[in-house]
Amino acid sequence: MDNNVPQISLYYKPIIGDSVPEASRRDWNVSYDLGGTWKEARKIGRKNSSLFKVDVVVYPEVSLKNLIITQIYQVLFNLSPAVEVSFWKGMRLTAQVVIPVYNDGYGRRAGKVHPGFLTLQQTVRLPYNIWVTGTLGMFNAERYGGDLRLLHTFKDERFSVEGRIGLTATQRWDGFEWTYGTKTRMTWALGANFYYPHYNVQASLKVEQYLLGEKGVRFDLIRHFRYASIGFYAMKAEGASANGGFRFQVALPPYKYKRKGYIPRVTPSKNMGIAYNAGNEQYYYRGYRANPGENIMQNNSFNPYFIKSELLNF
Repeated sequence: MDNNVPQISLYYKPIIGDSVPEASRRDWNVSYDLGGTWKEARKIGRKNSSLFKVDVVVYPEVSLKNLIITQIYQVLFNLSPAVEVSFWKGMRLTAQVVIPVYNDGYGRRAGKVHPGFLTLQQTVRLPYNIWVTGTLGMFNAERYGGDLRLLHTFKDERFSVEGRIGLTATQRWDGFEWTYGTKTRMTWALGANFYYPHYNVQASLKVEQYLLGEKGVRFDLIRHFRYASIGFYAMKAEGASANGGFRFQVALPPYKYKRKGYIPRVTPSKNMGIAYNAGNEQYYYRGYRANPGENIMQNNSFNPYFIKSELLNF
């Protein structure tokens, strides 16, 4: 379950004639398909529900740019704690504050403490392995508005399709003074994914519309490890030069978290990542994230093939 929304089922059945009396990956069936047992499981009392329990998640943020010939990199390093809490099934409220630690070349406003994400998110699981997530609030990239995402996995769970549409406008924080625009921009994406279980490699191809209105194509190739996801991307949009680079996410220790009742739990973010813009593009291909924990590693965390590959690796 994720925020009390069911994600996958794990079914254990030892293979007859198995010469080793210990459990192995072959004995497990992991699937998005919940089967008929989900109806029975819903009747059983739950323990350690996440409802009404507060997490304070500290997100480290690093930005680098190489635009001055006499300086290798300009650097911005923030620590951005966020309060995250769920009041009902599938809901998450996120309120974040950005605390600059080191600012070299990112301007006066970036050096001030200011709000970050402030969002209300709702996820619903529909029949036929369809997840719909809607988000309202203030996002990154100086945008506010609404975002809607859809994911559908096929019977052959290596294949999936996804779509996304957003309607946002500009916003800007100068400390805690907020200014906003009213001219909205629509962004969207539609794509397909293929997962190669043998190496935990995911390939995706999308057509997208970005914040300046340009339409383009994006290809990603990501390999997922237990504590990291690493890959490459390439993009081409109308009116813009081809661009690409690499991206990675790394899990931050500690890897296991314990909670004591309703006492707020303070943790670092589950992972930290960077996307490298090899073409040094500053204007085109711009988008936003609707949640501070949205990344390639988190999006793959409930993939049945990935989970099965990690079973018994502890």
